[in-house]
Amino acid sequence: MPARPTPFAIRSKVWIEDADGNVVFGMGRYRMLAAIRRTGSLNAAAKELKMSYRAVWMRIRRSEERMGKSLVETKGNGSRLTPFAERLMGQFDKLQAQVNHQSDDFFETLMSDSLTMD
Repeated sequence: MPARPTPFAIRSKVWIEDADGNVVFGMGRYRMLAAIRRTGSLNAAAKELKMSYRAVWMRIRRSEERMGKSLVETKGNGSRLTPFAERLMGQFDKLQAQVNHQSDDFFETLMSDSLTMD
């Protein structure tokens, strides 16, 4: 008889830190950049995310300082992502997908038998 799938799932959060433990990039920064890409404006992105302009700007600025690369550039009255930010987001998507896939496989192998209900 095949094993019944467990009704449980594992969830993981991935972020990148510098040597001092400061956040460099993670889903929060990713969402900010995605909102800037969508809206073409840091201010509009902050409103969409229900954050202050200053909070969004400071987090992005800190990430830029820690990486030594620009993520957002001003264009006229708006903002757009740099090519580096676009690549970073694509790579982070792949990293997150791989971590999720491996976590799911490991969870299934290690824990599913313990959690299935008889």
